[in-house]
This record gives sequence, structure tokens and C-alpha cells, in this order.
Amino acid sequence: MSKNLLEIKNVTKVYQRGLLSSHAKVALKEFSLTLKEDEPTILTVAGESGSGKTTLAMLLLGFITPTTGEILYKGQNIVSLRGPDRIAYRREVQAVFQDPFAVFNPFYTVDHLLTVPIKQFKLAKSGRDARNKMDEALNAVGLRPEDVLGRFPHQLSGGQRQRINVARALMLKPRLLIADEPVSMVDASLRANILESLRNMHRDHGVTIIYITHDLTTAYHVADSITVLYRGDVVEKGDVESVIRNPQHAYTRLLVDSIPWPNLDQKWGQHSIRSQASQDEFHAGAPTP
Repeated sequence: MSKNLLEIKNVTKVYQRGLLSSHAKVALKEFSLTLKEDEPTILTVAGESGSGKTTLAMLLLGFITPTTGEILYKGQNIVSLRGPDRIAYRREVQAVFQDPFAVFNPFYTVDHLLTVPIKQFKLAKSGRDARNKMDEALNAVGLRPEDVLGRFPHQLSGGQRQRINVARALMLKPRLLIADEPVSMVDASLRANILESLRNMHRDHGVTIIYITHDLTTAYHVADSITVLYRGDVVEKGDVESVIRNPQHAYTRLLVDSIPWPNLDQKWGQHSIRSQASQDEFHAGAPTP
């Protein structure tokens, strides 16, 4: 019987504005998701800024806790993990964030970013073994170790830095990777390389990836399935091909309408889309591509 790698059960996250304030913002509302342990996949969580997708990432990484609901990793509530179980969760659930610059300390070389997790999680038996693991991870993301090791962050491009972040995650042999807008701050010419690195991680190492983005163009090329968030609510989900080619919800059609499809006769944003804030609904006439 297939076991669940991750279960998100009716998770809601509410942010309170000050201790004495009655104002509250619901960032994520009754979100549920199940990912199978023996069925690695790439799931896109899509939505604009303020949709709740980064809140979801922070919840999964344990940086914040749910207001209600629970998140189970291999059947255990991540909030209550302690000791070896918590260490294992920290190793098996990794992240690649939006900003490839913020992760690096400018006073340390690339080697430092890679050797710290090796020491922290005791991944190598010797210095030579550690170097081999670093080389293997860098090669897996299309980087030559001799080109990046020993260098400082300012000596590398944004694309190189982001691929090093992917290599760092890969080195820990994760079961789940949270990729939060991993290509949004990288030149368009390098996005394909980073997305290919993620696909290879999934294909060659059986890593399940939650790919968080506002960009349905990259989601379409990298994901197997998609969940669309709008103001904390799930408005549509399913197979990525079906959802993007035939979106059912008006908000999804708005996102799809922003995709630059190779059709010179169709201008971007030419279709009227209006919102009724009181009902939190979109009324759209955008055609599907």
C-alpha cells in the first residue's frame, strides 16, 4: 500500500495585526494536499503576490506554524518533531528560494555553503569524500567544480549561484524540495538551465518538488500538476496540461492570458477582465490558447 510522503490537512494561516488589534488577514484557507511517498512528482502552486503561496512554503519548512489544521510528513506532525526525527526532516525537506544572492555570505567562498551541510548532517567520512560529494552535486546541475569552487559570490553570475543552491539541496538527498520562485530573479537565458536542473533532480533522484511561482509559462514546462491560489483559496487544481489548456476558473484564465503564446495575431491583455471585490470573483472573457 502506498504511503504518504506529505499530507496537508485543512491548513489555515491567519496573521494578526498587533496584539490588541482586531484586524486579521487570512493568508491561507483550509488548504489540503497529499503527495505519495513512492510516486515522485512536480506540483506547481501558482498565484500572484498575496495569494498565499509563499505562506505555504514557510509552513512546509516549519518557519511558521498553522493557525488551524496540520502538516504531516511521513505520518508525523512536523510541529511536534523532536530530536532525530526533526534532524531527518530538516535534511529531507530542502528549499531553493527566489533570491540567489541573499543565500550567500559575501565573506565566504562557495565551498563554505556546501561544506556546512556536509558537516552538519555528517554526510562525509573524510575530506576527500566531502569533495567528491560536492563535485558530484555541482556536475549534476551543469557546473564544473573548477569554475566555481574557491570563488566568492560576487565572482559568480546569478544563474551560477542559483544552480549552486540547487546543488546544495541535491547533496542532502532530499525527498521533498520547496522551490519558491527559483527563476524569477535570473536572466531569461538561464531559466531553462535551472528548470532543467530541477527536472533532472526529480527524474534521476526521485525528488518530489513543490514549484511555487506566479509564472504559468515555466509551470507549464516543468510541472505534472498544478494548484492555483487566489487570496488564500484554492480556485483550481489538476493536471497541468488540462488546467492551462482549458482553465475553468476565471482567475486561472487571467493567469493563462498573460502567457506569451507564439501567436502573433493574439495581443497580450486584449481580453477584458473585471473583478467584483465584494464577491471576490472574476468575470473574464479570455480565451484559452
